[in-house]
Amino acid sequence: MVSLLWHIGHRNEAGVDRTPLHVDGESVFISERDGDDVKLLGVYSSHAKAEERIREARLLPGFADEPECFVIDDYVLDEDEWTDGFESEFLSVRVTPPSSSPR
Repeated sequence: MVSLLWHIGHRNEAGVDRTPLHVDGESVFISERDGDDVKLLGVYSSHAKAEERIREARLLPGFADEPECFVIDDYVLDEDEWTDGFESEFLSVRVTPPSSSPR
């Protein structure tokens, strides 16, 4: 298994009074269609190593401005993820942040 670590710089207008929506309940809100900037920080050999990187990244410019907006996606190597094709649309999803995120 590998863990991909993402950070979302929010530029959407999905919040109250069209302000950026960062976290919606227990999930990080992502809308590339509305301008959110999704960055891949790295691919790690474990979920724990990705969480360690979050602790470091939260101290850096830009990432420190949105400390709860990290997402870790765990994947099994050599396993298909897209099996049914796709439509060309921008991403707009809610994902659960890593357990190390402050509440």
